[in-house]
Amino acid sequence: MTIGVRLVGIVLLGLPLVTAPVMAAPKQKGAATQSKNAVMAAPKQRKGTEAESSKAPASKVDSVAAQHTRPTVTAQRTPMLLPKTTLVLGTATPGGGFPLYGEALAAAVNATEPSLRIETRNTKGSAENITLLEESKLDIALVAGEPAYEAFAGIGRPVTSAKIITAIYSNPGMFAVRGDSPYPSLQSLIGQPVVWGTRDSGLTLLARYVLDGLGLDRERDFQALYLDRAGDGPAMVLEGRAAALWGGGIGWPGFTAVTQAGGRLIGLSPADAARISKKHIFLKPLTVPAGTYPNQKEVITSVGSWSYVLARPGLDDDIAYRLARAIHRSYNALVQRLAQARETTPQNTVVAAPRMVHIHPGVQKYFREIGVIR
Repeated sequence: MTIGVRLVGIVLLGLPLVTAPVMAAPKQKGAATQSKNAVMAAPKQRKGTEAESSKAPASKVDSVAAQHTRPTVTAQRTPMLLPKTTLVLGTATPGGGFPLYGEALAAAVNATEPSLRIETRNTKGSAENITLLEESKLDIALVAGEPAYEAFAGIGRPVTSAKIITAIYSNPGMFAVRGDSPYPSLQSLIGQPVVWGTRDSGLTLLARYVLDGLGLDRERDFQALYLDRAGDGPAMVLEGRAAALWGGGIGWPGFTAVTQAGGRLIGLSPADAARISKKHIFLKPLTVPAGTYPNQKEVITSVGSWSYVLARPGLDDDIAYRLARAIHRSYNALVQRLAQARETTPQNTVVAAPRMVHIHPGVQKYFREIGVIR
């Protein structure tokens, strides 16, 4: 009779243990065998008075229940799913390189990391993006190297607390002209109407530094033209309303449009590139391989810097970690969408950052895990 009561008690108390999804236990092997032995051994351990015997089942039930928990819950163990975090990514005006890159990055990351979702938003460009990050109106944003350099150094503004998530690509600055243009060099364009881009674009700021390195000024030495939309520039050159379009990067849409229509690109002489880099050390000599753009038959020499994905001040370390990991893991998918993204690597990020402190702590944690930094 006592055994029957014990077994009934065990079964009744054991039913919810079989179905309840509780914490997983580390050991699985032999758990079911241990449970059976514990039940069968119960009568043999009965000793003492009837009162003592009546207390024994409760102790045994607790023991058996604890052992039943292990195999049941371990079988139902599943990875913990993090709540999805939406990040708003600021790009630039339509028709430029940043919106193109931003869409490719968002698609690649969204397909790779289930806990993150990137939503893109058009903005006026790099300068506005930094402000919107600091106001927490954007979570992450694309920022060209020159505005980022000024923000990190506090040139003309307070030092920013925005941090680097990744370097995206290098930006060699160049001009695009029509195929029948009589202008062979930067110096030959002096006095001519030149489209410099939108006023808040990082490429426009790059032009200012490049010209300053040569003792030139956009407003003083050229007929400066500025855009409301980056995509409007190629037509102005092809229709003859401007002598040249300034831009930068590999795969930049403005250059592609002009060269596909028979245009060509103008870079810098090696001497000019060296002169600019000597005055502005954050600008590095860069080359554009032949064949990078349609009808480009020669290597082009220039200078430029790296563009970044920056994060707003205070972005959680774990989110930055997951974002850096997702960008790294989605590399192949990103490059398939946009060849220019082949430069988006952890190694380039470390090289391109002005200082390690400018890289987000969460990103640094991931870089340590994969051995990029120590």
